[in-house]
Amino acid sequence: MKKYIGLFIFFCGSLLFTSCDDDDMNPGSPVLKVQTSIGSAYMGDSLMFSVDVEDKSIALSTVKAQLFFDDEKVSETVIRTKTNGTYEGKIHIPYYANIPDGNATLKFILQNINFTITQEEYTLSISRPNFPYLTFVSEKGEYRMERINDYTYAVTETFPQKIKGYIKSPVVGENGNEMVFGWNNNAISEGSTETIPFSNTTGGEYTITFNTLDYSAAPFIIAYAINGEVMQRVDDTNYSIDVMLKQGEKLTVEGFEDFNSWWTNPSYFNIDKNGDLFFVPTDGTYRITANISLNYLIVEALNGKDLATLQPDGSGAIWIIGDGIGNPSISSNAVGWDTNKAICMAPMGNKKYRIVVEAGKTVKVNDINFKFFHQKGWGGEFTNESLRTESELIFVGDKTNGRDPGNLGIVEGKILETGAFYSLTIDLSEGNDKALLIVNKE
Repeated sequence: MKKYIGLFIFFCGSLLFTSCDDDDMNPGSPVLKVQTSIGSAYMGDSLMFSVDVEDKSIALSTVKAQLFFDDEKVSETVIRTKTNGTYEGKIHIPYYANIPDGNATLKFILQNINFTITQEEYTLSISRPNFPYLTFVSEKGEYRMERINDYTYAVTETFPQKIKGYIKSPVVGENGNEMVFGWNNNAISEGSTETIPFSNTTGGEYTITFNTLDYSAAPFIIAYAINGEVMQRVDDTNYSIDVMLKQGEKLTVEGFEDFNSWWTNPSYFNIDKNGDLFFVPTDGTYRITANISLNYLIVEALNGKDLATLQPDGSGAIWIIGDGIGNPSISSNAVGWDTNKAICMAPMGNKKYRIVVEAGKTVKVNDINFKFFHQKGWGGEFTNESLRTESELIFVGDKTNGRDPGNLGIVEGKILETGAFYSLTIDLSEGNDKALLIVNKE
């Protein structure tokens, strides 16, 4: 009996092997017929197509539409073909900057489950749409941009000095799509609706332009500048420059709308009766950052290209981190324990560092809890073992008096006079471990 069962299993296995072997030996013969007339398309189109597919002996797998610019595949659509029949799809025609009109290659590739393929290849004429108009979409509203030349569009309106928005196109042609142009990696790109930071030297009537061929646009700030040197964009809110400055030097600040209304840091700048700005600290290299959201200049001492730190000889910089202080005001930008917001004290020379605060605006009148650090961040710091004061208004914490070691507090029963200015100076002339805090009402 076992003998017959063994023969039966062998016979079935042989049939299965033979059947599989026959399938492997039969590559199939996929047949592809494109039903769509392939002629021309615009960049940005979604080109529709219809194909008939068939293989009489082997199951189909996929049909692909592939678009090539020269030898580079730039777009592909893949459709699963479970049965013979007609399939429809779309393939996107990319919209790139600086690509001239010309011919592309469109391939249709049909494949069965045995990886046998057949394909058809077409020449597709590609051109850039010359939109009749564009629309600038901003938080202030939408503005129609008229075509003033091939691929160049403009709108002239009364705009604020800075206005953000993206640009969109109308749909062109039966296969067209709405195109959008926005901000990406500090440049304009297609497909983004991140707002473009247009800006002019002043608010009022001016013209915004955009070119859909090379993506050039205007206006962007001619320059935010300090002493004629152009500041570099850090992000949408901050522009920065590293610059050599001398004590008493007059600063020229250009490009900022209504700069006279900005907060002026009294630790670093004096303003004369003519409104001119003069630098207060000692000679050195400084990083000046213009925060155009809070309207003030951040000044930080440098050592070469790096932020300065306190050196063993008492040179360098001292930084403030903690509660109850902030620039341009506590209410708008308190420092807290965020090291990114650390305030650099003004180096005054002779191992002295100073900050000037306004009670009720940049420092709280009755509750402070900040301390002094050797760097803009955690690390070296002044504790009560390395910092003392003779002030009757502000004390240095020692962990037993209501403040952690080195943290400043206001003496019980005392209060800062609202609106008054106070200077806090750290004198390191006796050494970094024997710092003296001097507090004076200006």
